[in-house]
Amino acid sequence: MPFNSDNLTIFLTVLDKGSFSAAARALKRVPSAVSMAVANLEAELGFELFDRHTREPKPTEKALSLAPYARHIVANLSQLNTFSLELTQGVESKLTIGIAAGINANLLFDALHILSQRYPLLHIELITAPQDDLLPLLHEQQIHLAIVFGGLNVNSQEQFHYIGEESIIATISAKHPSLQNKTSLYIEDLVESRQIIIASRQRELSDIRILVSSNYWKTDSFSLALGLVESGMGWGNFPLSLIKDKLNDGSLKPLEFKNTPNGFKLPIHAVCLQGHVLKRGAQECIELLKNKAI
Repeated sequence: MPFNSDNLTIFLTVLDKGSFSAAARALKRVPSAVSMAVANLEAELGFELFDRHTREPKPTEKALSLAPYARHIVANLSQLNTFSLELTQGVESKLTIGIAAGINANLLFDALHILSQRYPLLHIELITAPQDDLLPLLHEQQIHLAIVFGGLNVNSQEQFHYIGEESIIATISAKHPSLQNKTSLYIEDLVESRQIIIASRQRELSDIRILVSSNYWKTDSFSLALGLVESGMGWGNFPLSLIKDKLNDGSLKPLEFKNTPNGFKLPIHAVCLQGHVLKRGAQECIELLKNKAI
């Protein structure tokens, strides 16, 4: 077979640099070695790749037709070598991260950007679901990390790492028919008012702090919950960082209570399984998230 990784690299470098001498400098070889490698390749192929009758070698039509395929092969070979190196370093081929619905995913993006630069072939998979659905996926080892709100209970099978916190506030639409004209309320007034919550369709709500009303609608989607509240269907507890724009434009407003402040803070944790050895990508993702929280 005439082509190999070495002569493909030489061929493309001569093509890009425009001369044997320039290619030799780029490849840190002597010009005669580069010229000989191209000549040997041409002999194997049975046709010329460069016209040497001009001052600098000019690529032939056949060379130009081969170039896209050669670049594709060299790029794939480079990816294969990078992937092999990542495996040698203990980097997983895929990192799956679950983010609880209602958590601002922006806290994750900087860490993922750095990981993508360190390990360009690491495949990242992100899923979102209500927290009560997400943690079982962690225990079933369908995800490697879960980004969740800190709960009331501590599970001895889970190891959590603090990565931030979020303010949760009770909000209502300016269109809401029953509460919008009241300047302030007692929190007990909400018990009979419809609440919109984000919850699992299959599991009972494990953290009752978010549930106030005896009358509530639930959805497993943050965007649907927000849409229902914004449309005046009920009130909801939402993360402040995700609704700032709607508070600023007046489409949502925070509720004001006479007997208690509106809002509470919840910690945000990156959770993995206790005793489960994480590979390099997951470990470094946790460290990047922890460092950002400092």
